[in-house]
Amino acid sequence: MSTYRVGYFVGSLSSTSINRVLSRALIRIAPGDLEFSEIAIGDLPLYSPDYDADYPAPAQALKESISRADAVLFVTPEYNRSIPGALKNAIDWASRPWGQNSFDHIPAAVIGASAGQIGTALAQQSLRAVLSFCNARQMTAPEAYIRFSPEVFADDGAVHDESTETFLTNYMAEFRDHIERVLTVLPRR
Repeated sequence: MSTYRVGYFVGSLSSTSINRVLSRALIRIAPGDLEFSEIAIGDLPLYSPDYDADYPAPAQALKESISRADAVLFVTPEYNRSIPGALKNAIDWASRPWGQNSFDHIPAAVIGASAGQIGTALAQQSLRAVLSFCNARQMTAPEAYIRFSPEVFADDGAVHDESTETFLTNYMAEFRDHIERVLTVLPRR
């Protein structure tokens, strides 16, 4: 059995991000053959093509982190019916310069939590459109729009609702299978 390295993005820069809590829950319940490392986005300057000839250190580190991953997982909030600017900025850095797109053929999944009823549905739709352009191989089902509640999600990643834990466990198992299917056809290395 192989171990798959998953780089994950938390779309929020907030120190109290509920999506960071969700990422801890996902890692805690994920299949044992998935190994996780966060891909940091907080130190990136705003992307400009002016940098294409000489990427700054944080952008180089971003691209190197993605290159070490077998797959990527996006755990994102919804800001103004779309993805946070910091996450979009990170995707712009990773997909450039032209011809050096770090997301090309990478297995990817999208999930997010919010306190509201629609649980990041519009942010995920927006993110999926961007990832499609970047040629990422997205897991399209199951979709996961998580309504966050502190009674359900503990800061350490414990999930205190059996149906939510079962859903997230199945989501992560499907993501693991998606990674294997994609990498069988399109190996990263």
